[in-house]
Amino acid sequence: MSTVIGVFDKQGNAEQALKQIKKAGISEDKISMVARDEENNDTGYMNQNLTNGTATGGALGGLAGLAASVGALAIPGIGPILAVGPIAAGLSGAAAGGIAGGLVDMGIPEERGNYYENEVKSGKILAAVETEEDKVNDIASHFRNNGASDVETH
Repeated sequence: MSTVIGVFDKQGNAEQALKQIKKAGISEDKISMVARDEENNDTGYMNQNLTNGTATGGALGGLAGLAASVGALAIPGIGPILAVGPIAAGLSGAAAGGIAGGLVDMGIPEERGNYYENEVKSGKILAAVETEEDKVNDIASHFRNNGASDVETH
């Protein structure tokens, strides 16, 4: 199993790429997305279970049909974030370790996890898809065709 990961400047582009990937047959439970929750600047999410959370303010709303869980959490040093998919479950137990800690659990090296965490901190959207080797190139193409940068496979 591999993880394809990429960074998007615009939420709509990330959502479009993930919708295309789902349409291509990738299971919802393999699709993840993380973004800062710009609409909620408080830290009221600290005790929310991401695996059962609900998106607020419409952020990541376009992905509500993609995955069963959209949740919100405040991560120290980053602030409020919204997450969907397998990464959400990893973050619920790793708030102190931040996004990088959750990515390590998905097979992303710590150094790259720190890089991706900083990208989310700066307002970008992180998308990741866990897949079989024969689908890696297709997923990476969907990411790139929708404007992702820093597309990598781990």
